[in-house]
Amino acid sequence: MFNDQLAKLEKAKADLLQLESKISAERAAALAKLPSDFGFASLDLFIAALKDAAKNGGKLKGKAGRGAKSVAAKAPKTSVTKAVKTGKRAKITDETRAQVKLLSAQGKTGEEIAKALGISAPSVQNVKKALGLVKSRVKAAPAAPAAEAAPVAEVAPAL
Repeated sequence: MFNDQLAKLEKAKADLLQLESKISAERAAALAKLPSDFGFASLDLFIAALKDAAKNGGKLKGKAGRGAKSVAAKAPKTSVTKAVKTGKRAKITDETRAQVKLLSAQGKTGEEIAKALGISAPSVQNVKKALGLVKSRVKAAPAAPAAEAAPVAEVAPAL
């Protein structure tokens, strides 16, 4: 009885390995077909289109039927790609705020602080403002008109 259960277990393990192998082969075949299924002439063009879609938040440029042509026209001729500045927002942490405070106390300008910490000058200004290191501009209240400024004494008419 115990031997029968062990034999069943061994057969199940063998079946599992065979199934995993079959799934792996089918997956590889399906992945190899993806570029042609989506109308791309080569794997490189397909990968470039995927990267472009990921960079644009899942939105492909151009019309749906022109994916292969537009990517082929834009595909780089060499393997060297130009670095593109993304303009991502800086994460202002408590440590960054402390460094801004320290550098500001040392007399550094906002531009110098921004360059040293790798954040923008407006971000430095915002941090300094939040820490109370700069005065915010407050418009002066408009002066009251002369008529309202001082009450006029009534003059009695002459008799």
